[in-house]
Amino acid sequence: MQIKRDDLRGPEIAAMLEAHLKDFEPHSPPESRHALDLEGLRQPSIHFYSAWDDGQLLGCGAFKRLDDTHAEIKSMRTDPVHLRKGVARAILAHLIEEARATGLQRLSLETGPMAHFAPARKLYQAFGFETCEPFGSYREDPYSVFMTRRL
Repeated sequence: MQIKRDDLRGPEIAAMLEAHLKDFEPHSPPESRHALDLEGLRQPSIHFYSAWDDGQLLGCGAFKRLDDTHAEIKSMRTDPVHLRKGVARAILAHLIEEARATGLQRLSLETGPMAHFAPARKLYQAFGFETCEPFGSYREDPYSVFMTRRL
């Protein structure tokens, strides 16, 4: 598996991110969906990475700088064909190392409380993320769980 910084120009990543956004529709109302679309991810404050194996896109993830010391994990996604193969673990570990390398001191994230998001919450907990209060521009929301960890 190769994880690389991605310019978000390839058709594979566009399709994966479209599926990522569509995946939230049955689980939360529009006002409680905080995933970014392609254009939203093409910002200078966002470091986006994709995981590949033999030309096949396995997954993706990003972090968005909130300030000089704090960033938010965004767009964590594994292709359903590659679930339970360590893709998300590898991407999350890579994001943490890249965030450290850029001088960040904290990573936070927002995910859902429903059963659909339980594997994601379990993964984040395994990496030392703990539940926290809303951060940045987030507000309390019954469709959100907020997590954070120091680097």
